[in-house]
Amino acid sequence: MTDTLQAAREQAADVARGLRARTWLPDAAVVAAFLLLYLVTGAGWGGPGTILSSLLQIVPLFWRRQHPMRVAAVVAAGCLLQVVASDAPTPTNIAVLVVVYSAAAFGTRRTARTVLALAVAGALIGALRWSAYFGLGSYISIVTVQTIFMVCFVGVAWALGDVMRRRREVVARLQEQNRALARDHAQRSRLAAQDERASIAREMHDVVAHSLAVVVVQADGGLYAARQALAKEPGMAADRAALERAAGTLETLAETARTSLADTRRLVGVLRDTSSGAEYAPLEGVAHLDELVERVRGSGVDVEAHVRGEVADLPRDVDLAAYRVVQEALTNAMKHAGPRASVDVDLLRTPEVLLVRVTDDGEGATHAHDGEGNGLVGMRERVEVLGGTVSAGPRSRRGWEVVATLPVARASASAPHTSGGTR
Repeated sequence: MTDTLQAAREQAADVARGLRARTWLPDAAVVAAFLLLYLVTGAGWGGPGTILSSLLQIVPLFWRRQHPMRVAAVVAAGCLLQVVASDAPTPTNIAVLVVVYSAAAFGTRRTARTVLALAVAGALIGALRWSAYFGLGSYISIVTVQTIFMVCFVGVAWALGDVMRRRREVVARLQEQNRALARDHAQRSRLAAQDERASIAREMHDVVAHSLAVVVVQADGGLYAARQALAKEPGMAADRAALERAAGTLETLAETARTSLADTRRLVGVLRDTSSGAEYAPLEGVAHLDELVERVRGSGVDVEAHVRGEVADLPRDVDLAAYRVVQEALTNAMKHAGPRASVDVDLLRTPEVLLVRVTDDGEGATHAHDGEGNGLVGMRERVEVLGGTVSAGPRSRRGWEVVATLPVARASASAPHTSGGTR
């Protein structure tokens, strides 16, 4: 039963939309109905003047929506001709009400007021003409009653048309608002997609850049150890210690590559599966700082990390941002600080902010710079979106320093807490 009613409503809506798309159909039906009414009730009435006046009142109704003022003028001429040719009203005079309604519904306010004034004047003229045969004593009262009667009908027709016009204006405004909301929603969706792409790009950069930096450093160390082991005189045994260093380097390379590949596959998998609600953000946080330091230390860089304050209840965004700042700073140190550089990582948690400071005492890389890159840009974007600040630059004596300040209280009010890096 419910499906039948729903189908009936949809069919009625389709019919209504079809009629709105073909406005000439209801107008042609109105003209046909008036012609039929005239033929049924007015056949044989009057002479050619009456017939012509009736046609002038009926036929123009076909254009009542497109040209309400012109139609009103033609119908008024037909009514005036009827007053001259006949001393009694005809059924076609109902067309005046349709004209008044159409002017109020489809015309401008000025057109509606003009047609209303013409209709009221026509009602008075008709009452005077059609009451002329009565006696003098009752003439004034008859004219008054007929005038009031016809003016009331004209007023009702005008009011209905005005209501329809106001309704159409409201609907038009609502449709415009809906279009504006749709445009705003589309724009917000594009901006959200851009933000999402930027976030994923930062994550991809952090994962791949750091892992490749470790791979490059470890590869250089493994190559050096292997050459040392092979740099023996022919016939002499290879240096076992050098071979063990080379094997350990290759093991670190494999582990780093596997971790990076797993993170990359997960990010790409989320991008492919649009229906997935999985988070694309990596699972690292301050709780994984020791693992990061050990991985960098295993590549030959002397790194020390110090964490002061309670960091287990950091908000998720702050936790990840702090980890990424340290990761990017260590990556830059491996790439640019040069040999025999030491790096110090210091995290300080206060009730208001989390201070991250990474410094190195390197003299600078001896190889050519690989371009400006996006690491510092991504780091700054990640911190500033949380309301924090980042500064990076050379130290007064030698080395490089990265300092990030992340507001904890502000992030806590808008983001869920994490515990120990588990998400």
